[in-house]
Amino acid sequence: MKEKVKLQKTAKEMLKATSRTFYIPISALPNELKEAVTSAYLCMRAIDEIEDHPQFPAEQKIQLLRNVSDLLQNPKAELEQQLTTLLKPFTHILPSVTLRLYDWIVVCPQEVQPNVLHYTAVMAKGMADWVEKGFEVTNEEDLDDYTYYVAGLVGELLSELWAWYDNVETDQELAVAFGRGLQAVNIIRNRDEDLERDGVDFFPEGWERKDMFSYARKNLALGLRYMENLKPGPIYNFCKIPHALAQGTLEAIEKGREKLSRTEVVKIVGRVAKEQIL
Repeated sequence: MKEKVKLQKTAKEMLKATSRTFYIPISALPNELKEAVTSAYLCMRAIDEIEDHPQFPAEQKIQLLRNVSDLLQNPKAELEQQLTTLLKPFTHILPSVTLRLYDWIVVCPQEVQPNVLHYTAVMAKGMADWVEKGFEVTNEEDLDDYTYYVAGLVGELLSELWAWYDNVETDQELAVAFGRGLQAVNIIRNRDEDLERDGVDFFPEGWERKDMFSYARKNLALGLRYMENLKPGPIYNFCKIPHALAQGTLEAIEKGREKLSRTEVVKIVGRVAKEQIL
């Protein structure tokens, strides 16, 4: 029991260190749901760090992501040892959030551990496939596929967690769009960095910035429809805060800025909280 409490504290600290956007709304969730969503976020962040690592050769990324996927898709009693053995050769290069993947699994309530393991495994395989393709996005169908694996799956998993905790019924296609909208804003915000660092461009061939803005707005609008099925409370706030931050970021970029200021972030979070009280 003490070990679980210690891991929960470590997970909270890791969450705060890795996500300004999600730390606030996750912290406001009821305890058991907070554990599940924290676990889901950190597990998926763990594999994202492999996919996005600037010093990892593509072949190593592909193999490692697929191996992680296989272990999580068919978890055995010795999963901890298997993950430790798999990740040990990369302790000098991978961040702690990845090396402690098993700890984040343990944090999750047992009833929904299979859900978190399944979606993390599917995401890892999808990421490996995209690394193998060199992240070549030629059309909107490719963009939809990429954003599904890195963000739409998150929406699907969250919907299952809402159903588990509070019998909330949501539309899975809208759940995918919710995650996709947030990712589209990230793509716009990080485009110059992606091009400079990796030579990767997630804009489909022939697309200009206005086209990606349109794609982001379309999915953010569907994200609003997704939230219509959520009753006022912590789950709604969890979804509304990152959605409002994404919309605010899009508006800031349109005005020639890179991102929202910390003051603007606090103001948006406060506005969402106030709307719930009213």
